[in-house]
Amino acid sequence: MDTPKYFTPAEVAAHNTAEDLWVSFLGKVCNLTPLMNQFKGDFTLNRCGNKCLTYFPFNLSDFIPVLKHVDPLTNCVRYYTPRGRFVHTPPSGPHSDWAGDIGQPWWKDQQYEVGRLTTKARWIRVLNTLTSQEQRLQVCSEETLDVILERYLRYNSHARSYTWKYNAACLDMNKTLDENNVPDDDMELEELRLDRDLFVPALLLHFNDDLTEG
Repeated sequence: MDTPKYFTPAEVAAHNTAEDLWVSFLGKVCNLTPLMNQFKGDFTLNRCGNKCLTYFPFNLSDFIPVLKHVDPLTNCVRYYTPRGRFVHTPPSGPHSDWAGDIGQPWWKDQQYEVGRLTTKARWIRVLNTLTSQEQRLQVCSEETLDVILERYLRYNSHARSYTWKYNAACLDMNKTLDENNVPDDDMELEELRLDRDLFVPALLLHFNDDLTEG
C-alpha cells in the first residue's frame, strides 16, 4: 500500500482560487478544482484552501452526513452550511433543478483526494556545512527524512550527495524526525513563553565527494 502524501496547512491554503481549489477536512486533503470547473457559477465553495470542518461532525466516520440544524425561521431540519451551500448539498427548499441521485458526494469520493493533512507541521533548519548556506523548511511530522530531502531538492539539487546529521549522529533517511530523535519542543517552548523561532533544530549536511546528477 502506498504511503499517503502529507501536506501542511500552509500548502493547502496556497491553493485558494477558483482555478486551483483545495480544502482539508477530516484529515483529508482534496483538490476540488474539477468540481469548480463543473459547477462554475452555480455554487459558492467557501473557505478555499482552508479547513471546512464547519460543515461536518467531529465524531468522524466515512459515512457521516453533513451536519444538520433546525432553521430558526421555518423550524425545519436543514443542512448546516453557514458559509453558503456547497456542491452535492440539497437546497434548503424545493428546487426543480436539484437532481436527488448525485452518486457519491465529493467528501466521500476518493478521486478528489490528493493526500492527508499533517497532524503537526514543524520547522527545521537545513545547514550545508560545505557552503554555509542555511534553509528553513516547514515539514510534516509524519514525513521520513527521505521525503524531507525531496522538499529540500529545490534549494540544492545535489542534496543526495550529502550525509544528513543531527547532534553528530547520522540520520536514518527512512525514519521520521521523531524516530531520529530530532526533538519537537514547540509545546514546551509555548508553555515557557519562549520564541520558537530561536530554537528550530538544525540538520547538518556533510558533503560525500560523490556529486549526483541534478
